Amino acid sequence: MRAKTAYWFEVTVCYLKQMEDGTEKKANEIYTTDAMSFGEAESRSLKELKTRVRGGIEIKNINPAPYKEVFFSDDEEDDKWFKVKLSFITLDEETGSEKRTNVTYLVQAANLEVALSNVNTVMDKSMEEFTMANIAETKVMEVFEH
Repeated sequence: MRAKTAYWFEVTVCYLKQMEDGTEKKANEIYTTDAMSFGEAESRSLKELKTRVRGGIEIKNINPAPYKEVFFSDDEEDDKWFKVKLSFITLDEETGSEKRTNVTYLVQAANLEVALSNVNTVMDKSMEEFTMANIAETKVMEVFEH
């Protein structure tokens, strides 16, 4: 398990995907890439996909990702991506009240249970107290990092 902090963009692409029966079907897929700008996110995504896709690729949408950190798994079985929101709890020393700060992560895992385990593996190194606020499987196909 390793973590990478960067500026991440979710890029939606459209292309003709060859199905198992040999037919072609228009596919809309989401990929995540680290980049410093929208233009860089577009060019990096096109560069990665040109080697894998026959025919034209159309960039449909580019959005800044709601996460700044991605947890990558070393297990080949972990082929899905989960958006995990953690709520970090800190104590305001002046008022004595708890303050919660939500942080979203993208986590690679085979299923929900493994995603939770992967988050705990990374966060066990942290001294901060947190609770799991939300976890959901995403439609992200792959993460391109540089």
